[in-house]
Amino acid sequence: MKFKLLIAYDGAAYEGWQTQKTGTGVQQIVEGALAKLFPSRPRLHSSSRTDAGVHALGMAAHFEIRRDEFKMPARKLALAINAHLPEDVRIVTATRAPAAFHARFDATGKQYRYFVWNHPAMNPLWRHTAWHVPRRLELKLMRAAARGFVGQHDFRSFAANPGYKKRSAVRTLARCDVKKSGARLTFIIEGDGFLYKMCRGIVGTIVQAGLGKFPPDEIRRMLEKKDRRVAGMTAPAHGLVLWKVFYSTSRRSRRQEALVKAEE
Repeated sequence: MKFKLLIAYDGAAYEGWQTQKTGTGVQQIVEGALAKLFPSRPRLHSSSRTDAGVHALGMAAHFEIRRDEFKMPARKLALAINAHLPEDVRIVTATRAPAAFHARFDATGKQYRYFVWNHPAMNPLWRHTAWHVPRRLELKLMRAAARGFVGQHDFRSFAANPGYKKRSAVRTLARCDVKKSGARLTFIIEGDGFLYKMCRGIVGTIVQAGLGKFPPDEIRRMLEKKDRRVAGMTAPAHGLVLWKVFYSTSRRSRRQEALVKAEE
């Protein structure tokens, strides 16, 4: 039996999503909870990795167990897992998945959101989930800079070195918006994939454009250089949230989902 989980977590206390040799990853916390429910100690396969201090509302993952291990109604699975999790990690939904489903390889895109508090005084209620930028930011300049990221580009100028060679640094962004609500700015970045610290490099650069550090049309030159040294700063981790992961519903997957429902 295969199950898909939608997981939310506050990443402040964790060294990212992935199980770590030193420190604690969110993955091992959830796998520990699963081990208390299922003797086979199932392994989680996630749609993404998040860095230390980054949060998630829509991390998708899947696991498999033998049918004879599952002794509860499927609707109670999320509640059962949450009973063994700390308060900063929660299973939002737990549903049966088709046998062919893979949380990582079936994902067609992801949306990240980044929060900035742009006011001389930081809002204490947002101090753990938003970057405090006390100097006034020009929204018009930031929106112009954000538009330069939309489309297919080589994003090496905005990503950190992951410690291993990537096959390609080309990614496609369908959306890069800046929304304003009072002092809170929300950066919405949506694409088919992301490099290591790429979202934070994009946000840091847009914020510096908003401070007048460089004109918005510099984004094109930065992309062309393919060199991290020519772009702007990397925004702090605590303002970033993996918001959602997208999956296409093909005719085949709809048929598989129907078979799962029939089995239930």
